[in-house]
Amino acid sequence: MGEDSANVLFYTFVSSTKNETIKIYKRMSTQNKPLLEGASVSALIPQKPPIEMVDKLWFNDTTTTISGLTIREDNLFCKDGIFTEPGIIENIAQTAALRVGYVVSLMEQNGEKVNPPIGYIGAIKRLVIHQLPPVGSELRTEVTIQQVIFEVTLIAGKTTLNGETIAECEMKIFLKKD
Repeated sequence: MGEDSANVLFYTFVSSTKNETIKIYKRMSTQNKPLLEGASVSALIPQKPPIEMVDKLWFNDTTTTISGLTIREDNLFCKDGIFTEPGIIENIAQTAALRVGYVVSLMEQNGEKVNPPIGYIGAIKRLVIHQLPPVGSELRTEVTIQQVIFEVTLIAGKTTLNGETIAECEMKIFLKKD
C-alpha cells in the first residue's frame, strides 16, 4: 500500500444496492491537512454557491464525519460580521450530505455504480446554539449517525469553534433514492 499503517483507517461500508460488504482503505487526515477541500468537497454535495456551507472534509469513518467551514464575509448567512443561526443549521445538514457524497465516491472508486440519494431534513430536535461565530472563523462540524431505519437517518450534529461547542442538535434526514 505504501503508506504508514498508523495513518491508514480500515473501515467497511455495506452496499445498499448489492447488499455486499465493500472494504475500503482510506488515509486519515493527519496534522492540519484535510482529506479533501475546495472543489473536491463541492463536487460531493448537491448544494452549489452561494449555498455551500462546507469547504473541507477532515474525517470520515463508519459512523462519524467531520467537516470544516471557513466563514467568509460574503457568506449568504452572515449579517453584521456574524454567521447566523440558519447558516449553522445548514452547515450541520451539509456535513451529513458530504458524508453521503463521500461514501458514494468511495463506492464508485471500488467499481460500484451508485446513484447518490438526495436528503431532506425531516425534523430538527434539541437545537442549542451557544454562540454565533464571527467572520473569519474556522468551524468544525461533527455528524454522527445515531440510527438508520429504512430511508430515515437520525444524526447528532455538533459544531465547534476553537474546540468549544457552539451548536448542537439532532436531525432526521429522509433519503430519496432514484
